[in-house]
Amino acid sequence: MSLTLSDLGWSSHFAAQHAANPTYIPFRITAVHRDRLTGVSSDGESTLFTPNQSTGTLAVGDWVLVDDQNRVQSLLDRRSLLQRRAAGTGAEAQLIAANVDVLFIVSSCNADFNLARLERYLALAHQAGCYPVVVLTKADTCDDPKVFVQKAEALAAFLTVLAVNALDESDVQNLLSWCPTGQTAALVGSSGVGKTTLANSMTGLHQATAGIREDDARGRHTTTARALHPMRNGGWLVDTPGMRALRLLDAQDGVDEVFSDILDLANDCRFSDCQHQSEPGCAVQHAIAEGTLDPERLARWQKLRREDQRNSETVAESRARDKAFGKMVRSVMQDKTSRKRL
Repeated sequence: MSLTLSDLGWSSHFAAQHAANPTYIPFRITAVHRDRLTGVSSDGESTLFTPNQSTGTLAVGDWVLVDDQNRVQSLLDRRSLLQRRAAGTGAEAQLIAANVDVLFIVSSCNADFNLARLERYLALAHQAGCYPVVVLTKADTCDDPKVFVQKAEALAAFLTVLAVNALDESDVQNLLSWCPTGQTAALVGSSGVGKTTLANSMTGLHQATAGIREDDARGRHTTTARALHPMRNGGWLVDTPGMRALRLLDAQDGVDEVFSDILDLANDCRFSDCQHQSEPGCAVQHAIAEGTLDPERLARWQKLRREDQRNSETVAESRARDKAFGKMVRSVMQDKTSRKRL
């Protein structure tokens, strides 16, 4: 199949950057491995290499410029970037995907449905610069999927929420219409919600799927690595492994976008530094008393803001420490070199 750069998601945003280095070949990253990359250009798929054999700063969906030896020479500025704080005790940022237009946030019409988790993914989408679409799978297995749809729709004005059966062709076509030719979508959600089944239906691939536990509707990982796949309609899809923990990073703007109703209320508080607890003249607490704001929603907003601030500060401090350590090492090496000369 012959593809143009436009088919791959190329736009004037990237073309303007390529104009500064027109001798290099544009490639889009379709998979990131430990010491190499897989990329696709208008001439087809190739294995790519980085000068230092490190791929940690690149993400699936990135555009790079490559020389005639298949070596990456530069990374083009991204239009969007999905990232989180890496799992574990470290403070590193983990790149999820780049240059994504639509983020399909997948949950299901069963015990896995969780408003707090949806809000977390919505914050991720807004911070990254993606258009969020909530996809509720297994609509065919519950008595009334509208109940789940209405709960999700209440999270934000004009939020797109789709209840689907991933094996129903009309539902799949509706999903595909949100990401036409040359556009890129990503699937995110916890394990067991049906992302792999959705991906298979949207791409025509046949990746293995696994069942869920009956007691809590949670599943096992079936997708183990991120990859960019062509969809049946000419769009592109990034399928991601299920995330047991999505720790937000530098996402305050995204969090505030999701909870803009609370911020609007806070503007009417008597004090500009109101903590929305027991201060006099608190418009947020007044809304709770009037029954127009759910106190649990306020608690979730405050929790996400605290978490993001803690995660972001920790990452910044870690980077500062790394920089200081590198400076110390260079100073020691320079001192040793000076002594040898003496």
